Amino acid sequence: MGASVTISAATEEDAENILKLQYLCFQSEAERYGDWGIEPLTQSLESLRDELRSGHVLVARLGDEVVGSVRGAVDEGGIAHIGKLVVHPRMQRHGLGGRLLVAVENALRAEGRARRFQLFTGHRSNVRLYRKYGYAPIGTEQVSERLSMVTLTKETVAGRHPAGV
Repeated sequence: MGASVTISAATEEDAENILKLQYLCFQSEAERYGDWGIEPLTQSLESLRDELRSGHVLVARLGDEVVGSVRGAVDEGGIAHIGKLVVHPRMQRHGLGGRLLVAVENALRAEGRARRFQLFTGHRSNVRLYRKYGYAPIGTEQVSERLSMVTLTKETVAGRHPAGV
């Protein structure tokens, strides 16, 4: 399945499809943590368009359909922040999330300013995926009774991914 999916930079025309996919994918997160006010479910189209203009937004396409997306931007301190990695539920468990993660890392690394990658996720979400790709937890923040956010990081050293990835 992964061979027929292409990953490329998102365009302005992709914004609505990315937002719809994001909303679909974060429904399970909201249910898991009992919090329907999470930012991916309340983000406006204009806010997403701002991200398209200011950072790296990638999409995975199966034909013309957007089936995955991820975002990243490097801050003034050289920290490359990665976020909102989403894969359509029917496309999950086929390696597409890992492909998107590697693609955004490569795009951020190519800027030449990133010293370290950093991301966060819910404590019962994608921690295993990120650890598989070399990320290590550096902190946990209790957001609510049911939700803790785990911050993970890794150095930007090029070209080394775990075996089989």
